[in-house]
Amino acid sequence: MIELNANQIAEATGGRLTASVDATETVTSANIDSRQLTPSSLFIARRGETTDGHQFIASARQAGATLILAERETTDEHGTVDPAVIVGDATVAMGDLARYIVERIRAHSDTTVIGITGSVGKTSTKDALATLLAAHGSTVAPQGSYNGETGVPLTIFTADLETRYLIVEMGADRVGNIQDLTSIVRPDVSVVLTVGTAHAESFGSLENIAQTKGEIVEALGAGGVAVLNADDVKVAEMAARVPTEAKTIWFSAAAVPPARNHLLYAADAATTDDENPRFMLQYLATEATETERTGRDVTAKLIGEHHTTNLLAAATAAFAAGIDLESICQLMPAIQPTSAHRMARTDRPDGVTIIDDAYNANPESMRAGLKTLTMLGRNTGRRTWAVLGPMLELGDRHAKEHILLGETVVRFNIDQLVVVGADARALYTGAVNEGSWGDEVDHVLSNEEAFELLAQRVEPGDIIFVKGSNGTRLWELADRLTTEQLVGHKESRK
Repeated sequence: MIELNANQIAEATGGRLTASVDATETVTSANIDSRQLTPSSLFIARRGETTDGHQFIASARQAGATLILAERETTDEHGTVDPAVIVGDATVAMGDLARYIVERIRAHSDTTVIGITGSVGKTSTKDALATLLAAHGSTVAPQGSYNGETGVPLTIFTADLETRYLIVEMGADRVGNIQDLTSIVRPDVSVVLTVGTAHAESFGSLENIAQTKGEIVEALGAGGVAVLNADDVKVAEMAARVPTEAKTIWFSAAAVPPARNHLLYAADAATTDDENPRFMLQYLATEATETERTGRDVTAKLIGEHHTTNLLAAATAAFAAGIDLESICQLMPAIQPTSAHRMARTDRPDGVTIIDDAYNANPESMRAGLKTLTMLGRNTGRRTWAVLGPMLELGDRHAKEHILLGETVVRFNIDQLVVVGADARALYTGAVNEGSWGDEVDHVLSNEEAFELLAQRVEPGDIIFVKGSNGTRLWELADRLTTEQLVGHKESRK
C-alpha cells in the first residue's frame, strides 16, 4: 500500500482521530484480518455477518497495527484509548480509502485500471490477464476471488505508486453492486464475460443480473474500452450501454464467430489430450476483410475447453490495455492455474488424478467442468469420478437445476458419481431417474463420508473431479484427496 498518515486516512474517509493518535503516524499496509498484519499496519475493525472486528483490536495491535479504522472508540488493557480513525461504517470507509489511493496512484503514474465481471470465469480470466500484463509493467491483481465491497479495497491496498496495471475483479449479489465498485476504481477497461444464474436467488431474475453486470461498462469515460463477449446475448446487448466516448472490442470462442468490428476470436479451437485449450488467436479490425486477419497458434496450461473464452477475454483486455498481439501470443503458454481450487490438476504418486474445481459452483460452471472430466476420461481411457456438492443461491430453481445436473452426469457417461450433502439430494435423484443405478451413484452427507467411500473404492488411474459451492466447504475434501493417502487407505486402517 502507498504510505499514508493518520490525517490522510481521516481526510479520505471523513473520520475523526482519537486523542491518542499521532496525526503524522504512517501505515504501509491495511487488512481486516488481524492474523495477517505486519508492523506499521492499519487494522480495519469491520463488522461482519458473524464477527465484529472490534473484538480483535488488541491482537491486531500486538501483531503490528499502529492505527485502527473503527466505528467506535475502544481501550487497551490499561484503559488507554486505542489510536484510531473513527468512522460511521468501516466497510464504506474501506471503499472511500481505496478510492483515495487509486486517485493518488493515477496522479503519480500512467496507470491502467481493468475491471472484470461475469457470472463465471472472473478469477481465471484475471489470473490469465495478470500473466499477460506482468511482463509489461508492475501489475496488481486480486488474491483468490477478492471481488466485493471488501475484496476490491483489499486488492487496491496492495498497490503502490508505481503500479502500471491494476486488475479489479467485481462480483455482485444485488443491483447496484457493480456501480458502487466502479465508483471506487473508475475502470479504463471494462470486461464482461457472461450473464448466468449465479446468485439468482438474490437478484430475482436474469434481467437483473444483466442490468448489474452492465454497470461496469456504463462507468467508462472518454478513451475507455468495453471488452464484451460476442457469444453471450445478454452481454452483447450491453454494447448499447457503452458511453459514446468509449470504444468496444469483442471476443468470441464460437466456431463461426459473429460479424463484428474489432473482434478477437479463436480459430480452429480444440484441446490437447490433457484438455489444455489450443487455438489460433486472430483479430479482425473490420468485418471479414482477409488482409486484416492476424494471428498465431497458442496453447495454455489451463484445463478445459471452457477456458478458451476466459483466455480470449484476457487477451482482449490486454490488447485493450495497449499490449500488442504478438506479445500476447508469446505469453499465452505461460498461463496456468494460479488461484486455488479452480481446475487445479494434481497427479498423485499412486496414479490417481485429482481435478480440484471446488471453490464455487453454478449450473454453467458445473457443466463445463463435467465436460472436461468426460473428455479427459475419453482421451485416456481412465475411469472418471464426479464428486459434487450442492449449488447454493439458486432460490426456487434449486431442485430443478440439481435434477438437471444429475441427468447431465449420466448423459456424459461419467463412470462414478458421489453426491455430497443433504442439499444436493436432488442431484442424486436426477442421476437415478436418468438411469444410473447400483454402485454407479452414491449419496453421502459429509466430506468425511465421501473421503471414506473414495478411499475404499478408488483405484490407480482414476480421475476424480471435485466441485461444489464455496459455502459447502467441499474444497476441504479436495485438499484431503490431494494430499492424504487414498489408494490403499482401507488396508492401512486394518
